[in-house]
Amino acid sequence: MSSELHGFLLIADISGYTNYLNESELEHAQGTLTELLELLIAQTRPPLLISRLEGDAVVSYGLEGDFLSGQTFVESIENTYVAFRKAIELMVLNNTCKCNACANVSSLDLKFVVHYGTFLIQRLGGYDELMGSDVNLIHRLLKNTVDTHTGISAYCLYTSPAAEKLGIQDFAGMVRYTESVANFGEVEVWVQDMHPIYAERRHETQVGLSDDEAGMVTETEIAMGAEAVWDYLTEPEFRSILIGSDRQEITGQRQEGRVGVGNVYQCYHGKKFLPQVVLEWQPFSRMVTEDQMGSPMKGTYIAEFRLEPTESGTRLRRLNGRVKAKRFTRGLLKIAGPVITRMMAGTMDEFRKRIEEDWQEKTVAEQRPPTITPESIAAAAAASLDQT
Repeated sequence: MSSELHGFLLIADISGYTNYLNESELEHAQGTLTELLELLIAQTRPPLLISRLEGDAVVSYGLEGDFLSGQTFVESIENTYVAFRKAIELMVLNNTCKCNACANVSSLDLKFVVHYGTFLIQRLGGYDELMGSDVNLIHRLLKNTVDTHTGISAYCLYTSPAAEKLGIQDFAGMVRYTESVANFGEVEVWVQDMHPIYAERRHETQVGLSDDEAGMVTETEIAMGAEAVWDYLTEPEFRSILIGSDRQEITGQRQEGRVGVGNVYQCYHGKKFLPQVVLEWQPFSRMVTEDQMGSPMKGTYIAEFRLEPTESGTRLRRLNGRVKAKRFTRGLLKIAGPVITRMMAGTMDEFRKRIEEDWQEKTVAEQRPPTITPESIAAAAAASLDQT
């Protein structure tokens, strides 16, 4: 590609690495970095495309036409951070080596920098090389004063153009300040602290259904990544297809700008509406709601949507069960169960077709995976040791 493109730039950078190396044996340190880079690569999925590895950092981009909603993108960053912290914890728990490199792994952390702007892409040696002033800016922002201004050590820094394009300025925990960048002047940024995210996610409880509790189960295979499927699943316009309603809207007080537990999807069927209260919100994995049944059935039931990664995309499963209703209604459900299940399968198939068509239409990036082999990851890790 040689024409100027508009989109998002993201750098995921392992922090604390210099001090870690200064106190560690290089051979084991390289192994640790290689494992963590592999995790970051696995977490970088379409519509984000990896540009290249830069030592202890992964550089990626996403073009404007095929990007995620603001909340879904923020949740993808949070998911990556949680996965990173869990990996660090496992390394600590499973460690039997007494060397400094293994003993000090808990000192490593992760930071992200996100910018929206224009750039060029040139294919060089199996990588998409990003070029342009905005690319230079995001790299300059890796050296920042976030800790001094905010006291935050693990974070995602969004430039003002990125925050505004994503519409996330009012999200929980966003701190705004101005960063002075050489040759760019004053740059307004928004910073999200990652530590509270991990503290909360470590102790999440599940309220969903077991397979034994699910009276009705349907599933479909979607040729898209879990992030993209989740984005459509949470969007009322497309969710209404899946549910079989005329339309939907989200009600209830948003949690500082975000949809989650406690919000309600109002499903309209003609002039009637049936609420679906969100009980569990696990981005890219599962959503659980308590749904009200319509006439002649009175009562509620638990509905769960599960997203499971597959070789060709994502398996979406819908499980209905745990009914709260009078005996008469439960009897009707038992009789009508096969018919309802067939209807669910039909709406799920229609949902799959519609979102795959929409995704294909708006995807403007050429999906060319970079040449990232185990050898190239190890080489990036080794190069990071040489630069420190």
